[in-house]
Amino acid sequence: MTELVPVIAERSPIGIKVEEGKEYWWCACGRSQNQPFCDGSHKGTGFSPMQFKAEKNEEVWFCRCKNSANKPRCDGTHKTV
Repeated sequence: MTELVPVIAERSPIGIKVEEGKEYWWCACGRSQNQPFCDGSHKGTGFSPMQFKAEKNEEVWFCRCKNSANKPRCDGTHKTV
């Protein structure tokens, strides 16, 4: 079985102000033109977006290299991919 490898959208995270209780769908494939969020470009790739529900109003640093071990949040992996 072939391992799915995401497209690296950017080699840096993006800070997004999220709203408490709101759902966001993080792009896991890296193909979305609406980074870091899903626009449906994953269809047919084997990837699915990841739901993120904001627990409070805050700025969240979303991963755009798609290789974080703490998806959908950035963990600094972009520095080594």
